[in-house]
Amino acid sequence: MTALLELRDVHARYGPVNALHGVSLTVDEGEIVAVLGANGAGKTTTLRAISHTVHRDGEIRFAGNALRGGPEAVARLGVAHVPEGRGTFSELTVWENLRLGAYTRRGNLKDDFARVGSYFPWLEDRRHQQAGTLSGGEQQMLALARAFMQRPRLLMLDEPSLGLAPLLVTEVFRIVQELNENEGVTVLVVEQNAHIALQLAQTAYVLEVGRVALSGPSADLQQHESVRRSYLGY
Repeated sequence: MTALLELRDVHARYGPVNALHGVSLTVDEGEIVAVLGANGAGKTTTLRAISHTVHRDGEIRFAGNALRGGPEAVARLGVAHVPEGRGTFSELTVWENLRLGAYTRRGNLKDDFARVGSYFPWLEDRRHQQAGTLSGGEQQMLALARAFMQRPRLLMLDEPSLGLAPLLVTEVFRIVQELNENEGVTVLVVEQNAHIALQLAQTAYVLEVGRVALSGPSADLQQHESVRRSYLGY
């Protein structure tokens, strides 16, 4: 497989505080990769380093080229980032949120809305509703739909299961898998729910205090003693 995203010895910091200490990982085109770890392990910072919303050093390559520029430049290359906490614009309508998802490119938004609606059919009935009045699960799905409006090559998800009921978690990950299989969207997901993340992903990385502690095929990590004990509870 061809690498779409490569991190080599990436360091990141918040002011004087170092959060990543030489993280290296690879995401192949069309793959789903999970990043696991406890709170403070550097999972969110890894995504922020890719989006360039945190000060970083080291080499990050996307589609074979150095990933440079600020967050907007990264987004224009086809990297969509759904942050922890969903990041929907609560005062705007569902439709306005979706339109913002497409701001980095040109195209027929009507056609795109229909395409997104095939995965999120409830959006049409809610298009004029304020995003802030949606349930937590609906807001998470709106954030995912807004990212899909960008037509990303790489979709980065930060804790998509956070605060959601189990049935909604299953639904969100089902849609992510469909976007990967049907649309060819490559996915990098940060997740504390190791059970569902390892079932979804082909490859996984475990971060501990800003470093990669383990990596490999998800099926192998599910059988790794430290992963089972620390993240899977058996």
